[in-house]
Amino acid sequence: MTPEQQFDAALQSDAPPLALAPMQDVTHLPFWRIMARYGGVDLFFTEYMRVHSVSKPERWIVDSIRQNPTGRPVIVQIIGNDIPAILRTIPLLQALPIAAIDLNLGCPAPVVYKKCAGGGLLRDLPLVDRLLGAMRDAIPGRFTVKTRLGFDDPVTDSLVPLLVKHHPDLVTVHGRTVLEMYRGGIHYGHIRQIAQALPCPVLANGNVSSPDMAEETLQLTGARGLMIGRGAIRNPWIFQQIRQHRAGQPITLPTGHQVLTYIQELWEETWHATSTGPQHVHSMKRYLNFIGAGITGDGQFLDRIRRARSQPEFFSICQHYLGHPHPMTLEPPAGLIQTGACGSDHR
Repeated sequence: MTPEQQFDAALQSDAPPLALAPMQDVTHLPFWRIMARYGGVDLFFTEYMRVHSVSKPERWIVDSIRQNPTGRPVIVQIIGNDIPAILRTIPLLQALPIAAIDLNLGCPAPVVYKKCAGGGLLRDLPLVDRLLGAMRDAIPGRFTVKTRLGFDDPVTDSLVPLLVKHHPDLVTVHGRTVLEMYRGGIHYGHIRQIAQALPCPVLANGNVSSPDMAEETLQLTGARGLMIGRGAIRNPWIFQQIRQHRAGQPITLPTGHQVLTYIQELWEETWHATSTGPQHVHSMKRYLNFIGAGITGDGQFLDRIRRARSQPEFFSICQHYLGHPHPMTLEPPAGLIQTGACGSDHR
């Protein structure tokens, strides 16, 4: 099947489609390789591709698309507000083996939204209207949107008509406003409002950290499927666990040894020819900040790993907490607040 056919099949399946969220500096080729080993993901999204007056598609994102090791369809996400630049970029993207092009209307990073991009666009719905219309007219294939509920307050009553008007093929909704970042609960009712109003499938995004939470999110929102970000960094088994839960099967929990193996895979896959031990320890902390939340609820592991400076020290700490055969849920403590990477629900 072509990527577009795979995309259509995933959305038409009896089972809720499960997507790996786009996460800046995370959802690149090495992370895709790892996630493909653990299985269960139906749709992969790239980290966002910046589009502006002099931009070109970022090489590392293009490489991820061309070398896609997952066997599953890839949606390329773009971020920006320059309509001529976006229209210039669309044919370049369509020449790649992609399933769809996604517009980012949700990134909550101030460096992004202050430029009226990502979530900042939700302060200018007339511009969103023009963007959606231009992209829909220019994309003969699949066109998708990932959005938040609004900038400071939900604007679903105003946003829904725009989405209906420009008929995207898929919409993903993160159930918070831009200014809420990753704090507080998810506004499930607003996701439900969008899911009920749109003729296209809707994926619910935000705070899915367990199979039980996945099922609850589907029930509360009526969404067609789910997009998972930080829950997948913490627990790459989560997609298969969700499928087991929905099938009424026992949930397979990883042991400490298996979690340690996953961390070792992250180390090896993300190592570069120019890497040094201390540099790579620092780089690995972007993943351990999420994984660690599911290892100890008292914060001791995270406190120690954040202080690690060398490879031996890093893995000595990991071995101390994970060198055991006991099953782990990898669920974070209730109420834990974390910072997410842009473009998703790293979220």
